[in-house]
Amino acid sequence: MTALVTGVTGFTGGHLARHLLHRGVAVRGMVRRKSLARPEVAALRHAGVDIVEGDLADAAAVAAACTGVEVVYHIAATYREAGQPESAYRAINVQGVRHVIAGAGAGGARRVVHCSTGGVHGHIASPPANEDAPFNPGDVYQETKLEGEQLARAEGARSRVEVVIARPIGIYGPGDMRFLKMFRGIARRRFPVLGSGEVFYHLTYIDDLCEGFWLCGQVPDAAGGTYLLAGPRYTTLNTLVEMIATHLQVRPLPVHLPVWPFWLAGAACEALCVPLRVQPPLYRRRVDFYTKSRAFDTTRARTELGFTPAVDLPEGISRTIAWYRGQGLL
Repeated sequence: MTALVTGVTGFTGGHLARHLLHRGVAVRGMVRRKSLARPEVAALRHAGVDIVEGDLADAAAVAAACTGVEVVYHIAATYREAGQPESAYRAINVQGVRHVIAGAGAGGARRVVHCSTGGVHGHIASPPANEDAPFNPGDVYQETKLEGEQLARAEGARSRVEVVIARPIGIYGPGDMRFLKMFRGIARRRFPVLGSGEVFYHLTYIDDLCEGFWLCGQVPDAAGGTYLLAGPRYTTLNTLVEMIATHLQVRPLPVHLPVWPFWLAGAACEALCVPLRVQPPLYRRRVDFYTKSRAFDTTRARTELGFTPAVDLPEGISRTIAWYRGQGLL
């Protein structure tokens, strides 16, 4: 079997490519020209990934990358970036999906596994949420990911390519830099919890997620399905901070700070920094981390895919801390 992975230079895409190689899959990775010289690309080549040049905005290049593959794992997306116009999100997260489905159909692929996000559900008012929970995207990234889902289904039906939607939740593990600030703040005892800390948070270890992607690409009856891919359990933010602090052998800060001053400060930082395309030191989405619950029910993935995440929070946290320390980041 040959598979194409888009977004292969990213944290999730790179791990997925290696996971597929371990499964005996021949892996092709699509990389933009400006990224070809990155050390991650050399490492992927060394691991056995066939690197091809391509950009999601270039329909012909995407079609060429899809030629001769059986499954396309579409991981690439444009993420949140200060000052990035809404059109940039739509060009990649929506129109890029159109190019992938069309390219997969032209190249003879039987299935596209489209990576969306659990963020399309927004705040989970009645946890845990399943795949049928209401949509409530909170920003342009989540809005365009939802549009990308809808487009993928429609284009798949038109081209007869099997489409499976995967919604990952809270991806972490060795190599992840998104949660580094949290781990580092707790390690240095500079991570105060805003609000009660009793909101729910759900993390998914990267190896478990990659196995979930693999199953989305392989299980025959998954065609046309949508699956939340999340770790074995969710917990409160207070408990998560305590777990991380225990593994770091520090005591979490006992103080809880009010939310509203930080939310107002985030709004002010965004108003000043975003027009200048400067990353705000604080923004409202980061404050939302303390106030919005993320808790999900993976029954559908478990029963229909056989998805059984194996790395529980204590083990995953331990492995992640070991990697951060090995890289001199903690």
